[in-house]
Amino acid sequence: MRWNLRLVAANRGIWQASELQRRLAEYGLVISLGKMSNLWSGQPASLKLADLDVICTVLGCQIGELLIPEPDKVRGPNADSEQSAANGPAKPPRVVPRRRDGRSLPPT
Repeated sequence: MRWNLRLVAANRGIWQASELQRRLAEYGLVISLGKMSNLWSGQPASLKLADLDVICTVLGCQIGELLIPEPDKVRGPNADSEQSAANGPAKPPRVVPRRRDGRSLPPT
């Protein structure tokens, strides 16, 4: 995903991080200078959904404008998986239930 906050804000006439920070505070979202700098100029590692909701409200935008999918950056399966795929579909490992107290389960 590509974080697109700066462009979305610029399209709405907000050119400085401090202006967006002030507007977010009006809606109850108080952001530190460090976090605001990361939101404005970088790509945040994490962001609360409630914060994202406030950002969308302040900017009058949809989530799809802030987060742009980049499917070409998703890694494909590794070479081992590709080779095994040529041999046929891989079966998922069988899950065997076990009791935590060490006792055996009844026969199935």
